[in-house]
Amino acid sequence: MDVRGTVAAGFEPVRDAFLRNFEQRGERGAAVAVYRDGSKVVDLWAGTRDVDGEEPWAADTAQVVRSATKGVAAAVPLLLHQRGQLDLDAPVATYWPEFKAAGKERVTVRQLLAHRAGVPVLDRPLTLAEAVDLPTATAAIAAQAPAWEPGTAHGYHAHTFSWLLSGLVHRVTGRTIGSWAAEEIARPLGLDLWIGLPEAEAHRVGRLGPVEEKEPADSPALRLRPKPAVTAAYEDPRSLTRRAFGVIEPRPDENDPVYRAAELPGSAGVATARALARFYAATLGPVDGGPRLFAPATLALARTEESAGADRVLVVGTRFGLGHMLHGPASPLLGPSSFGHPGRGGSLGFADPDSGISFGYVTNGMRKTVTADPRAQALVRAVRASL
Repeated sequence: MDVRGTVAAGFEPVRDAFLRNFEQRGERGAAVAVYRDGSKVVDLWAGTRDVDGEEPWAADTAQVVRSATKGVAAAVPLLLHQRGQLDLDAPVATYWPEFKAAGKERVTVRQLLAHRAGVPVLDRPLTLAEAVDLPTATAAIAAQAPAWEPGTAHGYHAHTFSWLLSGLVHRVTGRTIGSWAAEEIARPLGLDLWIGLPEAEAHRVGRLGPVEEKEPADSPALRLRPKPAVTAAYEDPRSLTRRAFGVIEPRPDENDPVYRAAELPGSAGVATARALARFYAATLGPVDGGPRLFAPATLALARTEESAGADRVLVVGTRFGLGHMLHGPASPLLGPSSFGHPGRGGSLGFADPDSGISFGYVTNGMRKTVTADPRAQALVRAVRASL
């Protein structure tokens, strides 16, 4: 396997782990990038652009990163709060009056971001055309009755997070979340990252697809088998788990240009590994002399736990801050201070304030993992070994 790119002295274990993912874990095409204290120390790519193709992965190849989009999107309300435009403890209905329907009048912005709003499912799933139409989708989530009393528990809002965040940001700013993120985050930082892929950039994006589940004999992943309750939840069509991941029916084709162009901040962002790592680097401090995204108080908010324990959707113990997943057994990041977000099946982006590390990994090979893909975890362990 021809691994391209650069690795700074001391970070060679990351290159070794990246290569082993191709040799032992069925990787087809992927990239990984790491920043430390605002400087790039790892920038690698290899394999094919398409999971089922032969064209080589290029330096600027991007991929749909699924729920890793949530970590980028979560920065939008945090920055609005930083600018004094959004009160985290105000009811969502303060900004979005229609949201108070069906017993949600007391749901706060903080609860919405921490997956405590109680609306991870819809009584009627949306078609793709409905899901990508902002007025239709946000009206559906505003009218939805909660599955539990808001604020009393948490459960991963796998897809509905898209419309919750879209509805809130649109009403606060008058802009869609995709355009706000493009103008206020991606453009100033020079990121190849989009919530709503422009047609002019579509040629850079590879095709996703499933890959065979492979693990080396000594892999920690072999010791982590799903609990029976988790397996049952994904198999039961009536469970919150199955319904939360099935709110768009039929299941959308993530290679469909319509899906990629949709501003779905919970699932359909497109990015390079370099852009994910650079974004998280900017939450920690200046990058290459550019702007810093988060003030110290906002950075403290990003890493502060808001939800922890039994997750009513994922059926495992999870930890969330204000839209970001936090380091824990279900989603191991670099260490206790880490915040970010995985994408189901592979991708991962996060920042670790204690070490100054930021990390981005994207792949075209989708596995059945939800929050802790073995390939990403092997790379994280290699970063840890390099420090």
